[in-house]
Amino acid sequence: MTDETSGSTVPRRQLGRLLTQLREDASVSLDAAAEGLDCSRQKVWRIEKGLVPVRVVDARAMCEIYRAPEDMKAIVTGLAKETRAKGWWHSYGEIVPPWFSLYVGLESTAALMRHYDAELIPGLLQTREYAAELFRRKNPTMTEAEREKLVEVRMHRQHVLTRRLPSAPTLKAVLSEAVLRRTIPDRRAMAGQLRHLLDMAALPNVSLRILPLAAGPPLASETGTFVMLDFPQAFGRASTEPTTVYLENITGALYLDRPAEVAAYEHVWSDLEALASDEAESEKMINMIIEERA
Repeated sequence: MTDETSGSTVPRRQLGRLLTQLREDASVSLDAAAEGLDCSRQKVWRIEKGLVPVRVVDARAMCEIYRAPEDMKAIVTGLAKETRAKGWWHSYGEIVPPWFSLYVGLESTAALMRHYDAELIPGLLQTREYAAELFRRKNPTMTEAEREKLVEVRMHRQHVLTRRLPSAPTLKAVLSEAVLRRTIPDRRAMAGQLRHLLDMAALPNVSLRILPLAAGPPLASETGTFVMLDFPQAFGRASTEPTTVYLENITGALYLDRPAEVAAYEHVWSDLEALASDEAESEKMINMIIEERA
């Protein structure tokens, strides 16, 4: 898992869950673990949440504190080494914040992504012009060079949908009709964005459905934009990543993977699928809006 598509995100999360289980099985508190490692409680918490890479020396020390069996020590140290690997997005430096870097790693590894948006075209389906306009509005004081870096990251992310190895994930997107009608100032660029949606929807691994305004408010009215990520079955001793719900806001993001949380969003997604137009009708709607603006 050290190639550019997997990066360090998944090993970090796998290691975090494993260390949490070992600590709890040994009845060691977070405070006691921190004392044994001579570090802060926050550091142990961040390791367990998969937010940071882990030094092998720390991984071995935690195994000692938790009295882990020898075969488990080998798994822990192996995963710790993998957490140091870097994905392609790390080459862009601080322009990609840590909380989003975690998402890009998960996105690069997912087998299925389900995306709902009531406000904007999702990043994986945006044109360069549409993305540039969004970044101009969001970061008016940022230099043009910095904004261009952000656009490049977004364009690079889109390669995930057309890659050959590993197999490209499936993307199922449901967009509110309002997303199509909320134009950017450059009307020609917006028309190009809508045509790009049709091109992307033609890919065999992409499903695009539109939620008509006439369908009424969906359950997703209470959740806002979200992405559900499902992961391929893990090989060997590694644990399969749990389905994860990603919720982004202007300063950070939430990652939800508890069964009850995931079940709640599965219910919301089922409601969206029941209300949204099918793919053929959605294509007709997009074409109709393009013609209205011609």
